[in-house]
Amino acid sequence: MSEINPVLNMSIFGLFVAVTLFIVFRASRNTNTAADYYAAGRSFTGPQNGFAIAGDYLSAASFLGICGAIAINGYDGFLYSVGFLVAWLVALLLVAELLRNTGKFTMGDVLAFRMRQRPVRAAAALATLAVSFFYLLAQMAGGGSLVNLLMGIEGEVGQAIVIAVVGVVMILYVLIGGMKGTTWVQIIKAGLLIAGALVMTVWVLGLYGFNLSELLGRAAAQPDGAGRDLLAPGVKYGESILTQMDFISLALALVLGTAGLPHVLMRFYTVPTAKEARRSVVWAISLIGLFYLFTLVLGYGAGALVGPEEISSAPGGANAAAPLLALALGGPLLLGFIAAVAFATILAVVAGLTITASASFAHDVYVNVIRKGKDSSAINEVKVARITALVIGACAIAGGILAKNQNVAFLVALAFAVAASANLPTILYTLFWKRFNTTGALWSMYGGLAAAILLIVFSPAVSGSETAMIPGADFAFFPLSNPGLVSIPLSFLLGWLGTMLSKEKADPDKQAEMEVRSLTGAGAEKAVAH
Repeated sequence: MSEINPVLNMSIFGLFVAVTLFIVFRASRNTNTAADYYAAGRSFTGPQNGFAIAGDYLSAASFLGICGAIAINGYDGFLYSVGFLVAWLVALLLVAELLRNTGKFTMGDVLAFRMRQRPVRAAAALATLAVSFFYLLAQMAGGGSLVNLLMGIEGEVGQAIVIAVVGVVMILYVLIGGMKGTTWVQIIKAGLLIAGALVMTVWVLGLYGFNLSELLGRAAAQPDGAGRDLLAPGVKYGESILTQMDFISLALALVLGTAGLPHVLMRFYTVPTAKEARRSVVWAISLIGLFYLFTLVLGYGAGALVGPEEISSAPGGANAAAPLLALALGGPLLLGFIAAVAFATILAVVAGLTITASASFAHDVYVNVIRKGKDSSAINEVKVARITALVIGACAIAGGILAKNQNVAFLVALAFAVAASANLPTILYTLFWKRFNTTGALWSMYGGLAAAILLIVFSPAVSGSETAMIPGADFAFFPLSNPGLVSIPLSFLLGWLGTMLSKEKADPDKQAEMEVRSLTGAGAEKAVAH
């Protein structure tokens, strides 16, 4: 730890922030309408949006959390990578194109297309805000861990101050640049992150003669680690039937959660056509899949070269695995670069989350619920979105301070569980079930959201264990750390039950229009000409 050079690290970090803020400022000059602020004028191509989706999706969890999970838990940690990647097949096959054809700016546009507007939009906005908050927790915790490591800060107060400063910088991106500035930051960040991970992967493999078996054997031989168990299932999820059920719950949340993440869904609106939306997902899958292969080498490389004990005792715990591996490979200079890239990762993801949550509140709640669609002024709508971004940023800072010692991959898994419970059943029912109605949508969204959040609050993740968010308390009665196994099926059941028990009939004309529009693109929102 003595090799860390805080001045060098912060200089590289400051340079990244300055360059990306300049890019955001340049991009913000054409942000005049709501379509510019929310959807970047629908001006990005499929490959550009694919890079941006990768930049949005490859978060602090992907880089910091998964590398740490693999370094300490081995095979069980790599299951995060598998789940995050497989989830894209659900998004590609069931959601991306249909959503782009049907919606305008937010998920609420799709869900309210053939339902009663106000109650459904209010529920969609609440679900979006809840998912975004949980995802923001992970990014703030990751950002705090990273800057703590960069600066060598270990005290509780110091870490809280760092998270607050990180949050303020992140909010600036959204207030200044809107979706266009955020997208360019995500594109640049994705390129840098994948390039940095590639360099480290080749470097690690080179140390072991490009022999993966040799690397795995060296990681398993660490005296302070899990030994040979590191290479087989069960270090974390094989202790009992309960932990195995926890794993199934986690896997279900990861695979189904992506297609319900509002900040990922919103990216499909930044392209001019459904064809480009499809292309962007194919590009995203390719880039994300490549990156997750790198995490396998980087995680085991950190285990072999740094060691589980040093990783666990560093500021940020498991989240410090990738930066410490960079330090072991290339010294302070490589650490500074990798940490700055990881920080750019967090900046880009948080900017995407914040703009999605603020857009959902401004477009769905302010314009369509409070103003009942009467206030069509883009200036007012964008102003409300920017004020909302400030409030969301403040909440994220407070939550990030509370969750600062949690593994960020685990925190993101909670966000995926909430997304899969509150959003995905309603999206799929809306797109594919003709009889589905407003009552079913409300039961599914509110029921799934309430179940997921309640089960998280009363789970070992929050209290009753040494690694809980509130370690001194114990009010946990739900035995699983991830609620997906219960909350996701419950949400599907509530959507079906609410529809069947309701006397409300679905509008056949709206249903027919939605089907034609979602499948053919006829009447879909077009790109805005400047």
